[in-house]
Amino acid sequence: MRRSGLRWAWLACAPLWLAAGAPAAAGSDTTAAASAPATALDRYLDGLGTLRASFSQVVVDASGKQLEKGQGILLVRRPGRFRWEYTPDDAGPQLLVADGSNLWFYDRELQQATVKPAAAALTATPVMLLSGSAADLRAAFTVAAGGAREGLDWVKVTPRSATAEFASAELGFRNGQLARLVIHDRLNQTDTLEFTDSTRGARVSDAELRFTPPAGVDVIGTPQPLPAAP
Repeated sequence: MRRSGLRWAWLACAPLWLAAGAPAAAGSDTTAAASAPATALDRYLDGLGTLRASFSQVVVDASGKQLEKGQGILLVRRPGRFRWEYTPDDAGPQLLVADGSNLWFYDRELQQATVKPAAAALTATPVMLLSGSAADLRAAFTVAAGGAREGLDWVKVTPRSATAEFASAELGFRNGQLARLVIHDRLNQTDTLEFTDSTRGARVSDAELRFTPPAGVDVIGTPQPLPAAP
């Protein structure tokens, strides 16, 4: 089954809209999350306000056959705002934008934009691993150190919801910087993103974190008002 990695990231939101809005499980799970030892991901997110990075992406099936490759850019302003632009080698560019109120998906080839409330969708996307707050991260995912291999310090992240479209993700860090993100979905396909030119504290403008549908584009859904400027 062939699909764009970015399109999958958007579709993965659907089964979790309700689960993502629910509070974290009470009791021992919450206590364990709060007392869990810090991982390379925790250290990376500590003090992270903005991020600007380029990436290449490869999608393979369960047998290792390549289904797709492409490249893109990722901009993050924590908490909860990001721009994820991806261009497959054999298709037009696609865009995912979280503006603080809405999560937009725009397919330029289809001339179609879909919008959902960000609060109900962000915890379902792998980008939330970088853009969400530490509390949101631990509420939506289990986070565990994955050891060292291939010269990277790994962290494994697993959605707490059994209905999540992706089964797990692994983040690899080199010298404290994010180098690789590997996403395993429930179709036994794997997306591997290699990050380059990654800059913490980079300038990320408000305009880059907003989306206005171009004239003539079909819009599915109703956008929510943007939060007031501080």
